[in-house]
Amino acid sequence: MVSKKNLWFLTLFSLILVLSVYYITMPSDMLVNTNKDNDIEVTIQESEILVALRVEANDQLIGQMEDLRNVLTDVNTTIDEKNNAFEKMKLLNINRGEEEKLETKIKDDFNLQSFVKINGDQIRVVVAKAEHDVKVANDIMRLLQSNFTNKMYISVKFQK
Repeated sequence: MVSKKNLWFLTLFSLILVLSVYYITMPSDMLVNTNKDNDIEVTIQESEILVALRVEANDQLIGQMEDLRNVLTDVNTTIDEKNNAFEKMKLLNINRGEEEKLETKIKDDFNLQSFVKINGDQIRVVVAKAEHDVKVANDIMRLLQSNFTNKMYISVKFQK
């Protein structure tokens, strides 16, 4: 008998497999832009510190998710432990989505590249800008706080 979890896994795996086969067999001329006259080349360079922070946060997230997956798949763990691990995984995914949303808001409103890390009620923001600007920092804090109903402790740091 096939369980719901196995059925979901097979369904998603089949979907990924079909899409990857479709992508591989797609004609290469569909991937190339045919309108060469209207091409605009845009280069966006991100600060090295932001890249390093993102890599570190991503590695940490992957490690935490792997630990929680091990708890979920271990036959010796209790139902409560599995439920707690699942809730933690859900919270990690929600936080990562919020972090990306806040980075996009900072980019849209202030035209600044940033890194946002949420840890409980604390938000750490690193902005890629050489000079420190108190007004911009206050505006970023107000913008981020407006996205939450409870009080968040927000720190803004400028680095180039």
